[in-house]
Amino acid sequence: MTEPNGSALPEPEPGEPRTDLGTTPHAARLRLQEPPETRGRTTIADGVVEKIAGIAAREVPGIHALGGGFVRTMGAMRDRVPGGHTSAGRGVEVEVEVGEKQTGIDLQVVVEYGMSITGLAAEVRENVIAAVERMTGLEVVEVNIAVNDVHLPDEDTQEVREARLQ
Repeated sequence: MTEPNGSALPEPEPGEPRTDLGTTPHAARLRLQEPPETRGRTTIADGVVEKIAGIAAREVPGIHALGGGFVRTMGAMRDRVPGGHTSAGRGVEVEVEVGEKQTGIDLQVVVEYGMSITGLAAEVRENVIAAVERMTGLEVVEVNIAVNDVHLPDEDTQEVREARLQ
């Protein structure tokens, strides 16, 4: 008969870290592991946040387009080039701050004529903040909105005519 040699470690109390960090698979399974969210680093490019914010802003009824006059003109030219596509981040600027946990967003928008600009701005802020925080985990500290133009109903027919001429 064999007797224990006294080398067995006592079991730790619940919540107490284990001290038997062995190299066997069994020991690895037994040790207390760190939560997955602390095992590595995630970085999110500004362009990703710009796209999310741009799409969220466009979802709000009453927003005709994003971007200032020059940005829209250059974007329209790029859209006409074969293989070109509309940029979801057009008219959006993002600055990720404070240890990559907070962000500020600047939007340039064109609103539909007849819409309440203050009401529309509040809806855009709410939608952009919800989308960015949900998808990235960043805290949105501010959403600044610059209304650069008002889209008039008769401008649609003029745009259609111009497109037919080209």
